[in-house]
Amino acid sequence: MQASQHPIYNIPFGLLCLSSLFFSASFNMLIPELPAYLSSLGGAEYKGLIIALFTLTAGISRPFSGKLTDTIGRVPVMAVGSIVCFVCGFLYPVLGSVSGFLFLRLVHGFSTGFKPTATAAYVADMVPVSRWGEALGLHGLFFSTGMAIGPAMGSAIVTHFSMDTMFYFSSFLALLSIIILYNMKETIKEKQPFRWSLLKISRTEIIEGQVIPAGIVTMLSYIPYGVILTLIPDFGGSIGVKNKGMFFMVFTISSLLVRFVAGRISDKRGRESVIRAGLLIVVVSLFLLGYAGSPRGLILGSIVYGIGTGILSPAINAWTIDLSHPDRRGKAMATMYIALEAGIGLGALLAGWFYQDVISMVPWLLYAAGAVTILAFIYMLFWRKKPA
Repeated sequence: MQASQHPIYNIPFGLLCLSSLFFSASFNMLIPELPAYLSSLGGAEYKGLIIALFTLTAGISRPFSGKLTDTIGRVPVMAVGSIVCFVCGFLYPVLGSVSGFLFLRLVHGFSTGFKPTATAAYVADMVPVSRWGEALGLHGLFFSTGMAIGPAMGSAIVTHFSMDTMFYFSSFLALLSIIILYNMKETIKEKQPFRWSLLKISRTEIIEGQVIPAGIVTMLSYIPYGVILTLIPDFGGSIGVKNKGMFFMVFTISSLLVRFVAGRISDKRGRESVIRAGLLIVVVSLFLLGYAGSPRGLILGSIVYGIGTGILSPAINAWTIDLSHPDRRGKAMATMYIALEAGIGLGALLAGWFYQDVISMVPWLLYAAGAVTILAFIYMLFWRKKPA
């Protein structure tokens, strides 16, 4: 059956969304508690590596996951991502040292290096081109729900039980994601059996040149997210926010409220105008966060940031697919996610480097992240003026 004959609202699409919700909650629930956990192990100076190492392997694995997505199939690659989350959740309590923890952050990054790449390609296979934005926005709603409930759930589990319980529950959620994927049908027509030669990547297989514009905007717009992931848990605590996952829950819920609508608007009005609007809102949110001096101010900034990312994400995903060739969607999405991970990792690394547990540095680093987002907006204006 051709992609154009597939309706969006069907059981396979619903199961895919549910699998992504569990997967997203699995690894996001750890984020707010990891800085304090690393400090308890004696590695406070390595906080910037919590996200940077994760995104490093996620980015490195993208060319491989993109190639495998287009050859052995979407479903096996999605399953690999969930399996990595399942295994890492059990190993965090076992490797209870700074070096063991940092090693697991490297390994854990392979999860997001594989599953989101194959999932985006799977969605594009299932629905007609005229509804890509809507479908990716709806899927993003479920993924973002995992991002919303995960951090708050993780902090609650640590408060009432223990860190180890949180790690094991993270594995349980990943297992649910794997079970759902087990019976999903493959969407590529000519599926190849896995062979080790597929892991040989040439220079031409790393980046899909047609989607470089989307990659540039993605990298610049996700540097602030790396900064936020690294600094907000400590910053929130310094101004009286008790639940470290609250910020992430609030910004993700506000993102949920606009993702679906933003995706549909991008289908009708064009990706570029929606992306520009999202970038401007993200800039405003970063300055609000930097100026926040109370829990209420931080929550306001998180709401605005969620609205901006909720507008931006489905439009950039759909724009990437628009620019790509149908036979190279896996490679195209891998390229976009390489840029995403590079942005998050760079933002986290630089934030950790300049922060050094000095709270007064946080507002200035958030303002700097806003300036980087302005560069993405300027690039979009320049790209629009290029001849078709």
